[in-house]
Amino acid sequence: MDEKDLRTIIEQVLSEMNVSGSAAPAVEAACAKACEAPANIEDGCIPDITEVDIRSQYLVEHPEHGEEYAELKMNAPCRLGIGKAGARYKTLPQLEFRAAHSAAQDAVFNDVDEKMVEDLGLFIVQTQCDCKDTYLTRPDLGRKLSPEGVATIKEKCKKNPTVQIYVSDGLSSAAVAANIPDLLPAILQGLQNYKIDVGTPFFVKYGRVGVMDEISEITGAEVTCTLIGERPGLITAESMSAYIAYKATVGMPEARRTVVSNIHRNGTIPAEAGAHIADIIKIMLEKKASGTDLKL
Repeated sequence: MDEKDLRTIIEQVLSEMNVSGSAAPAVEAACAKACEAPANIEDGCIPDITEVDIRSQYLVEHPEHGEEYAELKMNAPCRLGIGKAGARYKTLPQLEFRAAHSAAQDAVFNDVDEKMVEDLGLFIVQTQCDCKDTYLTRPDLGRKLSPEGVATIKEKCKKNPTVQIYVSDGLSSAAVAANIPDLLPAILQGLQNYKIDVGTPFFVKYGRVGVMDEISEITGAEVTCTLIGERPGLITAESMSAYIAYKATVGMPEARRTVVSNIHRNGTIPAEAGAHIADIIKIMLEKKASGTDLKL
């Protein structure tokens, strides 16, 4: 905000206050005082409150068992022990909460960067959802591929692979951007070490978990694995899950899916999760089962 904008605002305020007579001296004095006020920004940068680890944040004043409580809190990223200012939250926790809420909204409503997807060597298909609003209000359409998507998969994917892996945005575009560059190569490397045949990976836009059943039938894969962004919460907007099923078919019960969840930098890190997923797929192929039928 420059001095001209500041002067305009002060004039409007004085006008609304019905200041009589010439307001020029008052405007000049107010502008001079405001312009002299030092900025609270050091080195041109405002600290990012989203980078604060709330596990180590303990803001209760004069606690009786502060050390014990702080030690307990380190085991889980919960918004506990953040203190109060009277009946209200303190400013910092309140701002952190609003920032986390905004990040969650962005993760849901923003689309995945298609250039990033192409840089990973993935081609893109879409479900029957034509936009984000349809995706959010019609989950059933997110479980079905568009006719163009079906044709593209039949044309570009390897037929009858042992394992078919694909990525989907789900409810968090942020999860795809944050995890897939490390997660997908880790899985592929693990399966390669086990000498397991893998189909052509690709990306499904506006996908729900259930679309994996149709993809399994189209590709003829023994095991189908989807890496999908999960609904963001107020702890992280970047959580991803892997849903894996042995010979998935349309209409099969949800109990036949095996899930590896909480994949993000403060949970199970992508590289570690990738190795674990590769191990699970190997066991599935050996036991020819998944979900509740698979005893790990």
